[in-house]
Amino acid sequence: MTTIGAPAFVPPLPRRAPGRVAIRVGIGARVGASACAVAILAVLSTAAWLNASPDGHGTHLQLGMFPCGWVMAFNKPCPTCGMTTSFSHAADLRFGASFLTQPMGMVLAVGSAAGFWGCLHVALTGSRLASICATMVRPRGLWTLAAGTAAAWVYKLATWPG
Repeated sequence: MTTIGAPAFVPPLPRRAPGRVAIRVGIGARVGASACAVAILAVLSTAAWLNASPDGHGTHLQLGMFPCGWVMAFNKPCPTCGMTTSFSHAADLRFGASFLTQPMGMVLAVGSAAGFWGCLHVALTGSRLASICATMVRPRGLWTLAAGTAAAWVYKLATWPG
């Protein structure tokens, strides 16, 4: 409410001009993105090198790892059973077999491939894509990932032979 003769409200001037937003990320972020791209490429290359087990699980044994303790103790799959096999199928572009083996494995393999290209893009161009993608690592995204993992485990339990 104004009174007669009173000046209209004028907002105060800012004390200083707002800072500029960086268009490109710094060298540290680019090096980090390069390291992530190399790590993801190593995982996907290893998955492509492996021969997917026809049993739908156990491909990790080719890497010298131990058999799954859950399978040994309970004859039931653990939440990650079939992930290596699923990654191997996906790396060989057999997405149907990857999904049928372990649905979350296929989702993670495709996500890893997308992550590789995103990291490579950030490393080469300095794009701020990584900061945009980081918004997915919030409670809602993590709960969605956990729910997808649980659903894939239920699927794996339902399709487990024996």
